[in-house]
Amino acid sequence: MSRLPELDPTALSPEQRQVYDDIVSGPRGKIQGPFNSWLRSPKLCSRAQQLGAFCRFNSSLPPRLSELAILIVARHTTCQVEWYLHRPIALDAGVSNDVIEAIKANEKPALVEEDERALYAAVSELLETHRMSEKVYTDALAQLDERGVVDLVGIVGYYIFVALTLNGFEVPVPDGAESPLS
Repeated sequence: MSRLPELDPTALSPEQRQVYDDIVSGPRGKIQGPFNSWLRSPKLCSRAQQLGAFCRFNSSLPPRLSELAILIVARHTTCQVEWYLHRPIALDAGVSNDVIEAIKANEKPALVEEDERALYAAVSELLETHRMSEKVYTDALAQLDERGVVDLVGIVGYYIFVALTLNGFEVPVPDGAESPLS
């Protein structure tokens, strides 16, 4: 059970209601993940959901790469909800099940595509050392271009924020499902 009870949509303040309506009328279509927590601070929620919409739906990276990055963050933070929600999205976006299962097992996946290898190295180094070595940065730049690397760092930062919110408020996986990560 989450540390923060589910908000009643009929009892939201006008400011909360505006953000709530923005989220449910957008590409997400519903309130899930960190949004129940963030709605307690409507301005934070509004800005976070706008950044999240960019990171998830409008970055320069194709969904296959952005979802791969999200799963790497989810595994690094052992964020059950993030993994649960994004695993099927990653599969639909073209991330192979073998890659997903290796990441889930905390193993380095056998990545075939050069852009996936460069992204994996960049995200892994960012999470482990909070930096990218010159080689990792140069490889990421060659595969993703400058805007892609900037967008990738934004995606990693945003999904760390999501993971900290979900883990900090002990948000459970939806629908009573089992936690997918050990």
